[in-house]
Amino acid sequence: MTEFAPVDAQVVSRLASDIESNGYAVLENFFAPEQLELARQYITSETNKHNQEYFSIHGIEAMEGSLMASLGASTTFRKFLADMYEQVTGSQPPAAERIFPVIRCLQGKSGLKESHFYHFDATAVTALAPVFIPTEGKHCGDLIMFPNLRPVRSNAVVNIIEKAIMHNTLSQKLTAFAVKRGLLKPITIKLVPGNLYLFWGYRSLHSNDQCEPENLRATGLYHFGNPHRESSLARIFLGKNKRKAKLDHDGLRPQA
Repeated sequence: MTEFAPVDAQVVSRLASDIESNGYAVLENFFAPEQLELARQYITSETNKHNQEYFSIHGIEAMEGSLMASLGASTTFRKFLADMYEQVTGSQPPAAERIFPVIRCLQGKSGLKESHFYHFDATAVTALAPVFIPTEGKHCGDLIMFPNLRPVRSNAVVNIIEKAIMHNTLSQKLTAFAVKRGLLKPITIKLVPGNLYLFWGYRSLHSNDQCEPENLRATGLYHFGNPHRESSLARIFLGKNKRKAKLDHDGLRPQA
C-alpha cells in the first residue's frame, strides 16, 4: 500500500486558518507525478467499463487496489484529517471513525445531470483530490461553494432539519437557478490535478459546475468526521448514499 507523508501541526493550523478566511485550503503537489499517473490509469480503466458515461464509486472496498484506496486507508492521512477535524470542532474524533472515500466521474450526457446539486456534507472535513479536470470549454467542472454558512451543530435534529430544507429538489433547483443568473454569488475554485483541496464540508453548501459531455472530470472525495456519528436519528434520516451503495454506517460492506 502506498503511504503518504505526515502533515505537521503548523501546516494543519495554516490550512485551517485558510479555510476560515477563504472557504478552502490547498496542499499543492500533494500527489507526486507518478502517484497521479497511477490514479489516472485506474480512472481510465474504470471509465472504459462505464461506456464514457457518469459513474461513482463509494467506499474503500469498491476501489480496492487503487491509489485512491491507499489514500483512504493511510494512517498518516487519517491522522491529518483527524487533526483538521479537531481544528473545526475542538475535539478529536472517535478512534473508530474511518475515512469514507468516493470517486466521481463526470462524462457523457449523463454527466450533465450531476451538477449544481448544492448540499452540506455529513462529515466535518472534506478533502478533494482532482485526477482529471477539463481545461477547454466554457464549463470545466469547477468547485462551487458558499463557505462556512453554519457552525457544526451540537444537536443532530437541527442538522437534519437544515439538510431537509436545503437538499430537497425545489431548494436545489432554486439555488442552481439563482447561481446561474448571478443572483447568488458563491466562490468558484479552479481545480488542478495533483493538488489536494480541503474545506469544511459540513459547514459549506457546495456543488460542482458541469463540464462538456466529451470531457472527463474525475475526482476523489475523502469525507471524515461525522459530528453526529452516534445519533440514531441521523442514521435513520441521513446516509442515503451509503445505503444506496449497500454499505454500513462506516462505509464498509456488511459482514455476511
